[in-house]
Amino acid sequence: MERQNSDDIMKFLDGMASSDDVLFGFLDEGNQSPEDYHDSGNFAAGEESAVENDSAGSNSEENRTFWQEQEQLLQAALYRTSSTETKIRQATKEVLKEVRSVGLQCVCRRPVIGGCRSCLRVEVSSRLLEAGYDCVISKSKWRSSHEIPAGEHEYLEIVDKSGSKKGEIRVVIELSFRAEFEMSRGSEEYKRLIGILPEIYVGKTERLRSLIKILCTAAKKCMKDKKMHMGPWRKHKYMQAKWLGTCERKSLTPVSETETEPKANQRVSMLKNGLFGSSSTGMGRPAAVAVV
Repeated sequence: MERQNSDDIMKFLDGMASSDDVLFGFLDEGNQSPEDYHDSGNFAAGEESAVENDSAGSNSEENRTFWQEQEQLLQAALYRTSSTETKIRQATKEVLKEVRSVGLQCVCRRPVIGGCRSCLRVEVSSRLLEAGYDCVISKSKWRSSHEIPAGEHEYLEIVDKSGSKKGEIRVVIELSFRAEFEMSRGSEEYKRLIGILPEIYVGKTERLRSLIKILCTAAKKCMKDKKMHMGPWRKHKYMQAKWLGTCERKSLTPVSETETEPKANQRVSMLKNGLFGSSSTGMGRPAAVAVV
């Protein structure tokens, strides 16, 4: 399992040099609009890509209309973006390129060669902090109910308090967004829909809420068409809990050369010294983990 995690991280970082469009998808300004995508032929009514084992009604006009509508809704939600999201998205791109150039060193109790997702989150968060962004690692936890099982999830989050009349803007950074919705036994229509998603999500929580609704509706339709049980971990309420529920936030505060003592009333992790290993690897920036 650790080996697989390491391979995934290496592939992820190796792809940064030439795959920005794939990694960030239609979240960048300047991409084609949903209308352009519709006109390009991707929504052609004559397309039939259902597998042989799909239910008898999978090729019906009603079925094709449903998937066309979901693709259009998804494209529209991804295409809209704000200046704040664009700025943070570009900063995240630069950070990931920097990480790729120096390599990722795992500092977990049981280190993984090539790095793990947890250490990648720490490194990206640290570098975004250095770039001036209020980036924290958020960990959501939720209890089991009659609808969904208990669970937890970690992701990055930036709270931007500048330039907004509505107050602070919460921007979520999910480094493996597409993977959260992939299904190995999903229909061809569902897989095509998931293929539109960016590998990395950088956007406001309001946009994320819309995407979750679209994708969970599609997953439910997919499972129904294939006459398969939908796992509770794929339900709308479960997915919402990952990014939109109650969470704990921890901030990685860079420590300056002159700052040797922790601030008053601030708990500092023992990871402070050498969190990223030796400086020769490019990961030598010590950091204090402040629980906020």
